[in-house]
Amino acid sequence: MPPFLRWLIFLLVAGSAVFWLVTRPDPMDAAALNGLSGDAEAGAQVFAAAGCASCHVAPGAETPEGGPVLSGGQAFTSAFGTFHAPNITPSLTAGVGSWSDIQLVNAIQRGISPEGAHYYPAFPYDSYIKADTGDILNLVAYLRTLPEDATPSRPHDVGFPFNIRRLLGGWKLLFVSEDWVVEGTLDESETRGRYLVEALGHCGACHTPRNLLGGPDTADWLGGAPNPAGEGRIPGITPAHLTWSRDEIVEYLTSGFTPDYDTVGGEMVAVVDKISQLPDADRLAIADYLKVLPGGQ
Repeated sequence: MPPFLRWLIFLLVAGSAVFWLVTRPDPMDAAALNGLSGDAEAGAQVFAAAGCASCHVAPGAETPEGGPVLSGGQAFTSAFGTFHAPNITPSLTAGVGSWSDIQLVNAIQRGISPEGAHYYPAFPYDSYIKADTGDILNLVAYLRTLPEDATPSRPHDVGFPFNIRRLLGGWKLLFVSEDWVVEGTLDESETRGRYLVEALGHCGACHTPRNLLGGPDTADWLGGAPNPAGEGRIPGITPAHLTWSRDEIVEYLTSGFTPDYDTVGGEMVAVVDKISQLPDADRLAIADYLKVLPGGQ
């Protein structure tokens, strides 16, 4: 065998080994939950802040007395394919009822399935990774109290090469971080607002533009972005784009009314519905955080 061919084979094998190593899933160890116990009542607040129902309730479904039915089915269009929200009810067959606490925490914060596969970042684990694990465990406890549903999850419509899940390990390496986007000195309310916006609320998933690989352009954090569905543009919410006062932002997040006496519309209807359920101090915190953002582009 010619020397150059041996070297080529060596480089291919070595490169494949490095790729396999750096793209492997990195789940949280079960010991991370030691000393924690899920509180469903507190988890209801996390559920509202995270807006889980906005994606996981089937389109047009009513909310029964026992709480929302998170049977999934909503479709989300992107440049990489169409993703469908899965069933996350406590159903043992169609939902997540058979998953352990650590499996659910890893799904939410690390984007890893119980089988060890990477999830697509249409599920905003790149935001939830910043959340306190105790809050996520509370969320898990609350999810277990919701009604079951046997509707099977719809498969994603994603073509080659994006259907190669292992590639998502590289995406995570590039774009998933526990670091805050907005750093520096923040007071207590601004810090709480950062937690709600950057972590639980995952506002950047819609309001921040993305690069060709689908990673968030944090240099234009919350500066607005094209609508993935192809209709219109999602507005920026930095001070350069949103000139509302602190009180006007709070009113919008509480009642859905804008300073111009218009009302919230589109997908923000569900967002405001959930944020309005949070304590008053949390809506104030969100407004305080938005007012200290850089101006944006």
